Amino acid sequence: MRSISRSVSCFIKAVAGLVISMSIAMPIYATETVDPELMASLKWREIGPWRGGRVTAVTGVPGNDRLYYMGATGGGVWKTVNAGITWENISDEHFNVGTIGAIGVAESDINVIYVGTGEAPIRGVTTSHGDGMYKSTDAGATWTHIGLEHAGQISRVIVHPKKPDLVYVAVQGQIWGPSERGVYRSEDGGESWTQVLEVDDETGATDMSMDPTNPRIIYAAMWEHGRKPWYVKSGGTAGGIFKSTDAGDSWNKLAGGLPEVIGKIGIDVSASQPNRIYAIVEAEPEKGGLYRSDDFGESWKLLNSDRILWTRAWYYIHIKADPVDENTVYVLNAPFLKSIDGGKTFERLRTPHGDHHDHWINPENSDNMINGNDGGATVTFDGGKSWSSIVNQPTAQFYRVITDNLTPYRIYGGQQDNSTVAIASETYDRGIGREDFFPVGGGESAHIAFDENNPRLIYATTINGTLTEYDHQNKRVRPIKPYPEYVFGQQSKDLKYRTNWNAPVTTSPHDPSIIYYGTQILLRSNDRGVTWTEISPDLTKNEIDKQGLNGGPLTAENVGAEFYGTIFYIVESPHEPGTIWVGSDDGLLHVTRDHGDTWKNVTPENLRGAMINAIEVSPHDAGTAYVAVAGYKMNDFDPYIYKVTDYGEDWDRIDGDLPDDNFVRVVREDPARAGLLYAGTERSMYVSFDDGDNWQSLDLNLPPVPITDLKIRQGDLIAATQGRGFWVLDDLPIIRQVNDSQARKSLHLFSPGEVEMIRGDRSAGTNEGSNPSRGVTLTYYIADDEEGPLSIDIIDLSGNVLKTYSSEESDFDRCITSFQDERTKFEVKHPTMNPGVNQWTWDMRHGGLNCIEDLILYAGFDGATVMPGDYQILISVGDSQSTASVTLLPDPRTDATSSDYEFLSARLVEVTDLLNELVDDLAAARKSRGEIVTLLADFPNVEGLQLAGESAIDRLTIWENTVTQTQYGTYEDEDSMPPMLDVHIRHVLDVLDEAGAPVAAGSLLRLEDMKDQWAERKAELIDIAESDIATVNDWAETNGVPHSTPPVN
Repeated sequence: MRSISRSVSCFIKAVAGLVISMSIAMPIYATETVDPELMASLKWREIGPWRGGRVTAVTGVPGNDRLYYMGATGGGVWKTVNAGITWENISDEHFNVGTIGAIGVAESDINVIYVGTGEAPIRGVTTSHGDGMYKSTDAGATWTHIGLEHAGQISRVIVHPKKPDLVYVAVQGQIWGPSERGVYRSEDGGESWTQVLEVDDETGATDMSMDPTNPRIIYAAMWEHGRKPWYVKSGGTAGGIFKSTDAGDSWNKLAGGLPEVIGKIGIDVSASQPNRIYAIVEAEPEKGGLYRSDDFGESWKLLNSDRILWTRAWYYIHIKADPVDENTVYVLNAPFLKSIDGGKTFERLRTPHGDHHDHWINPENSDNMINGNDGGATVTFDGGKSWSSIVNQPTAQFYRVITDNLTPYRIYGGQQDNSTVAIASETYDRGIGREDFFPVGGGESAHIAFDENNPRLIYATTINGTLTEYDHQNKRVRPIKPYPEYVFGQQSKDLKYRTNWNAPVTTSPHDPSIIYYGTQILLRSNDRGVTWTEISPDLTKNEIDKQGLNGGPLTAENVGAEFYGTIFYIVESPHEPGTIWVGSDDGLLHVTRDHGDTWKNVTPENLRGAMINAIEVSPHDAGTAYVAVAGYKMNDFDPYIYKVTDYGEDWDRIDGDLPDDNFVRVVREDPARAGLLYAGTERSMYVSFDDGDNWQSLDLNLPPVPITDLKIRQGDLIAATQGRGFWVLDDLPIIRQVNDSQARKSLHLFSPGEVEMIRGDRSAGTNEGSNPSRGVTLTYYIADDEEGPLSIDIIDLSGNVLKTYSSEESDFDRCITSFQDERTKFEVKHPTMNPGVNQWTWDMRHGGLNCIEDLILYAGFDGATVMPGDYQILISVGDSQSTASVTLLPDPRTDATSSDYEFLSARLVEVTDLLNELVDDLAAARKSRGEIVTLLADFPNVEGLQLAGESAIDRLTIWENTVTQTQYGTYEDEDSMPPMLDVHIRHVLDVLDEAGAPVAAGSLLRLEDMKDQWAERKAELIDIAESDIATVNDWAETNGVPHSTPPVN
């Protein structure tokens, strides 16, 4: 197996150097991987949306009706301790995969949890295979991988009710080929496993149920099944219901009344009457439906053959018996169905989302349940009349991603079993919430296209090749499919156009009014889809034997998801109009250089029908393309990346040292540096600094989740995931700077490039995506042998040091933290100087205001924001120094001129100086008063001195109480005590600073008033100094004793 080395050397082998110009493609320097420590401080940012994705495993815990677990398909394991109000992921740091098939909690020790990976509903798209079993013994705080690595999909986990180490696992097996399948048992908590039920390598265990009154009795539903890209096999004579009465040591296949040719089965024992077993069965017409046995499985009776109970069995077909009432039973299909007469009739129950996959009923209160469906996990306490929210789970599965070029840009994609989404990449207030995304036509499996600079007209596809135009100005959605045939139930050979479930659409980067749309033929429109022109022949293999019925032998699956021999990816060269690359789902790659008049097959050898999943035309060379090839539907999970050069004349595989069993879905080349590649795979993110010769992890804090697509925009790398929504890596300017020269440096500061001056609170709330940090993120590398202290200086173009950060505590730090209460705390942080890479954020402000002890200013002591422009950053550690430049760009929402900023800067300096002068004079006045108090104490009976001294003390105290509020004891006192001059001046500073340029007239008037008021207070202080304090000092000088320092000169 190929693997990526994860060792960390004491120093980098190839690390970052300063980028001279980010707009010029950089040559390749590195020829080997970079020390992972170099990028360890970089972080992916979770965008959301917080709108639940597909969940196929749920469970509660008897005795605690607030505690539940769910397993998302790609999103990992989640836990709620408040009945679904909030969810917390508990698997990210421990699992290798995010696809979850089953969860079992030990009733005898609820801290023991078993999780089987690999979701069981075997979709042809958005389904991932697992890597076996995981176990926690501390309620999900930590996990251990416990084997069954090759199980593929795990459908059910049952833990013995009294023995937490005795566990049974239903292994459904791999989707795309024969594999190990059946029921596995462990009697030592997963230390070892025994296959206790095996039929053959095409028949797996799709469900199990245990008799709760006699756990030696177990029922297993065995399913003969498999998939090809064009066909779903479900059913045969090998499957059926098997029963064990000796804890799994032996099994008998049950027959009496069950169909001989049988497909997928859901099974459950009635806990209140365990002789009753319910089964939902896929079979031939008139034989499929709900079966019931009232004699422990000896005989079965078909009670209800309504197809709504068992249609599309491969995706649904689960059944749950009420643990209290033997006549109440639930069937999970597209609708959620309930029977109260033992399965004879059913009614639909409304849930927050359709397509139901798993269900748990509280044995102590059967009105309390949790349901898992394509929209997430949801809890009820009233028997399904009301449910908890599903818009609090960031587990969306997205097929593709595209972005516009607005500021801030929006991220677009189609969410599985939901709408398309256009979501903000960042917001100007707090987090990215529900109000920050909207649908744009199309549907779940969308490709989306538009003019990236003016995304008013948005083109999006969805299932069956449906194509729409969405006008964002008037919110109208208009179908524009070139030939709108009804697809459901049809065979693709009978249709004019074959379209993929994930049908591609794109617009020309040279003329966005030109739309390209893929069937088996490429079509073009230049009039918003009113008319279409075929510009290619059939660009697929056109294998007729793969264009018939898409399912069997029991159910003809013809919804379009298995349509094969279709165009899967389209991209027009950004360099040359009319040069178009097209990839198909049956493994062909074509290119035209004359707008479609002629086409050339440039398919690399030995693709064996693997899917052309993504094509990236190099931004640096018109004849080069990077092609991600996914062979998983051919049961090949290895990674394949091809670099195609000279318009397809030559090609090379460049997937080098990517690990096996981790196929590649997408590869992108950085537009600012040639040969810097990013690859999204089934389980991880990777980066190559040398054009694919070497690859290394770029997961960072990204959870283990399939990466379905990537986009680079405005210095960010955007990832679409299959189970965790959208994520953004904001640090591409840092990654672009990696080169060998850093290896010779003991200290290096990376160039931050350009930063927009976004104001306001950008912290995310509950169930919201994260914004970028406000300010300039400084990334710096420190060698192991460097010793501190560390300092960071912010310097303007005139050489003035505007602000200094230090790794050590300063007098200013001690001052501002000296008067805190429980509600108001000024947290002081310091730049780190750990060996390796560190990050620190400059808040784009000047240094702090003057601070003195016992000055209570709840608005804080932050300095004013600097103006847009160029600044130097100097970092020093010991004798080593490194510098970098940063350009601060104006807030893109403003249209202020340079003169506006100059005027604002002058006013901010003015009000800052005003407040600093007040603080300095207050400190001097306090000092003078203290010296007089000491003098009077030393000479208590001197009549003239006592009179003048007491007058000075009284007047200084009265003066102090006019410039600052000395009675504040807590933040709440601001509501009941009048603010003094320092607070008023600070408020003017804050208003000027927050409003920015241009300066409002009202702020100028208030500033002038503050200046006048300070002038009055200043005059009063001068008068005190020149009268009472002068009298005291005259006496002190006459008598040769220390005098009081005047508060003003």
